[in-house]
Amino acid sequence: MLKTVVCVSGGGTNLQAVMDGIRQGAITNVEIVRVISNNRKAYAIERAKQAGIEAVCVSPKEYEDRARFNEAFLRAVDEAAPDLIVLAGFLVVIPPELIRRYENRIINIHPSLIPSFCGTGYYGLKVHEAALARGVKVTGATVHFVDEGTDTGPILMQKPVAVLEEDTPEILQKRVMEEAEWVILPKCLDLIANGRVTVKGGRVHISE
Repeated sequence: MLKTVVCVSGGGTNLQAVMDGIRQGAITNVEIVRVISNNRKAYAIERAKQAGIEAVCVSPKEYEDRARFNEAFLRAVDEAAPDLIVLAGFLVVIPPELIRRYENRIINIHPSLIPSFCGTGYYGLKVHEAALARGVKVTGATVHFVDEGTDTGPILMQKPVAVLEEDTPEILQKRVMEEAEWVILPKCLDLIANGRVTVKGGRVHISE
C-alpha cells in the first residue's frame, strides 16, 4: 500500500478526484495518510475530514520566518512517513531539504502542457489567462516529479485540452480540471502504486 500525503491550498478538487478514484477502485494500492494545507480556510481540509482522513494546517503566516515554517512543514510530512507526496494545487515553495529527502517521491499537477505557461508566477487562473492571451488552440495539464526548479522535474503524464473561441480563464480552468487534471492525476497515482513508474536520467519510464 502506497502511503500518500496530499498537499493542498484551496478547494481540493484534485484531492477529491483522488479520493473518488480510490473509493471507486480506479486507484489501487493507495492510502491517503494525511492532508496538509497552508491555508486554514481551505475547503480541502473539510473534504479530508469528511472522508475520515487526518488533515493538518501548516501556514507560513504562523511562523516568524521561512526557515521555521520549512522545519514545521518537513515535520508534518515526516510524521506521516509517506511513500509519496502529491502536490495538488499547493501554492507554497517546497523546502529544498524535503525535495532531497523525498527524491523522485514528490509529484505535482500543473494546469498546462509543460514547458508552456509554467515556472515562477504561473499558478491558478494566471496560467489560463496567459494561455488565452497567447492565443493557443490547445492547452492541458501535466503531472511531473518535483525537483529543485519550478515545474522543471521529469514529466510523468500530460493530457491536451482544446481551447475554444468563447473561453474565459474561468471556463478554461474548469475544462482543464475536468478533462485533464482529474483524469491524469488518479492514473499517475495508480501507476506509481503498482510499481510501473521509474525515473532514470531525468526521464520517466512507464512499464506495461
